[in-house]
Amino acid sequence: MKLAVFDTHSYDQQALSAANVRHGHEIVYFEPRLHAATASLAAGFAAVCPFVNCRLDAATLQQLAQGGTRLVALRAAGYNGIDLAAAKALGMTVVRVPAYSPHAVAEHAFALLLTLVRKTHRAYNRVREADFSLDGLVGFDLHGKTLGIIGTGRIGRVAARIATGFGCRVLLCDPQSDPAFAQQLDASYCELPQLLAQSDIVSLHLPLTPDSHHLINAESLARCKPGVILVNTSRGGLIDTPALIAALKRGQLGGVALDVYELEEGVFFQDWSGTGLADDQLARLTTFPNVLISSHQGFLTREALANIADTTLENVRAFAAGETLINAISC
Repeated sequence: MKLAVFDTHSYDQQALSAANVRHGHEIVYFEPRLHAATASLAAGFAAVCPFVNCRLDAATLQQLAQGGTRLVALRAAGYNGIDLAAAKALGMTVVRVPAYSPHAVAEHAFALLLTLVRKTHRAYNRVREADFSLDGLVGFDLHGKTLGIIGTGRIGRVAARIATGFGCRVLLCDPQSDPAFAQQLDASYCELPQLLAQSDIVSLHLPLTPDSHHLINAESLARCKPGVILVNTSRGGLIDTPALIAALKRGQLGGVALDVYELEEGVFFQDWSGTGLADDQLARLTTFPNVLISSHQGFLTREALANIADTTLENVRAFAAGETLINAISC
């Protein structure tokens, strides 16, 4: 099948090309993200493959349909950037990669957390300047702390297991509670206000939906234990950024580790070192010494990239063969 892959980097091309040896699709890679201004590049392609920050609104989907596109094969789990109702009206099928390597994202959450609380990023920079002093580098043990996991899907469950391995008391919050899972870990499900009030660390592992949008806002931040550490490796829109900045300014938060950002589209995955950031909120976040930001790289492991590529191309193959699409998304 003829497939146009958008928002590609070298690691995408390597993983997809390796997986395509088994499938034999005709793949063309495009560097730009897929949106209304770039949709014309997909003319003549039966399928397009966007990434998480592409924007497939009604106008973009209309252009794609006019160009002959029948399948949108998203190579990510989240699909909030696609107008599913418009796709359905145009007779277009949308598929995704619902799970790839939950370990990749969960482990990255703890990489950020450990870096933040043990200040290893600051120590690394000091030593490179021949500064071997330890002043200002005091951290704290994870052992014995209460770690709240909001969202206990595949990634959240892996994160909970890792937290248990560190000797944390684990609180869980999810509309779909699983008492058997909690019992395995000696963890507890509770309501969000209780989790926020008791947790020393709060880690977000849930999708972005209308219900979860700005779940972390001024009100929920006020419920948190003073000095709480907040980790988000899920979706940027889960956090109200102005409310987060306000809480940081008044010293309510002990630290924030982010792999995602609400307005990351057009910023993340690109090099702005020569021009600086035009986004005032993101620029402000980078000035706090207790804020650590990575550029949506939680998925970036060899294992996860291979899984994403395999599932994406298998979705395309199944569509071309007229088979049942187990990863289809409906509105």
